[in-house]
Amino acid sequence: MRILLSNDDGYQARGLRTLAQRLKDIASVIVVAPDRNRSGASNSLTLETPLRVERAEENVYYVNGTPTDCVHIAITGLLEQPPDMLISGINNGANLGDDVLYSGTVAAAMEGRFLGIPSLAVSLVLEEGEHYETAADLVRRLVQRNLTDPLPTDTILNLNVPDRPLEKIKGIRTTRLGFRHKSEPVVKALDPKNRPIYWIGPAGAGQDAGPGTDFHAVAEGYVSVSPLKVDLTAHASIETLDGWFGRFK
Repeated sequence: MRILLSNDDGYQARGLRTLAQRLKDIASVIVVAPDRNRSGASNSLTLETPLRVERAEENVYYVNGTPTDCVHIAITGLLEQPPDMLISGINNGANLGDDVLYSGTVAAAMEGRFLGIPSLAVSLVLEEGEHYETAADLVRRLVQRNLTDPLPTDTILNLNVPDRPLEKIKGIRTTRLGFRHKSEPVVKALDPKNRPIYWIGPAGAGQDAGPGTDFHAVAEGYVSVSPLKVDLTAHASIETLDGWFGRFK
């Protein structure tokens, strides 16, 4: 089995390295990831600047671009054969609810799906322990299951793993995305030349975080697995808008 690994934390990130190490004896693993942290890059592609791919070591490459760039280049130009699966992560922090709109981790998985590859986005919901091995062990089991019971090629799964030892994980729940309260305000400061600068504030806490959501599952000690789709159409609004525009003069 051929597995492509990518992320948005950069090719040297601990989560990515831990996952590659855990999978290398059951699959042919190749890493194509950004040269530095590109968290929050979402689905952006670099269209007007040439990109470079550098080899860091055997089967590990880094790109001076976004997570989406990395996956696109790997599948459409770099690899001699397409991978059987794309795994993005293990991300350094949660990708819950509307985080998926900003997440480079999820975007890398989406690009794999666009190119016909079953794709997973994996995130560790950090607290203090940083149990990346827990998430890596769970992904390994999922990959082994996929060998005998393959996921469909239109699959995108968003996994969020509680930051605790494997024996303290209560199980796996299939969930829907919740959503957060609005983000905290930007943090204003001054640079050394007394000019204003701004830091984007932290994400808001969970608002729609009740039973059935990814927030709730992780808070209860379960791994959250949310199936994602790319169609953003608000289908329930089409008929209403059709009538509204029908009256538009």
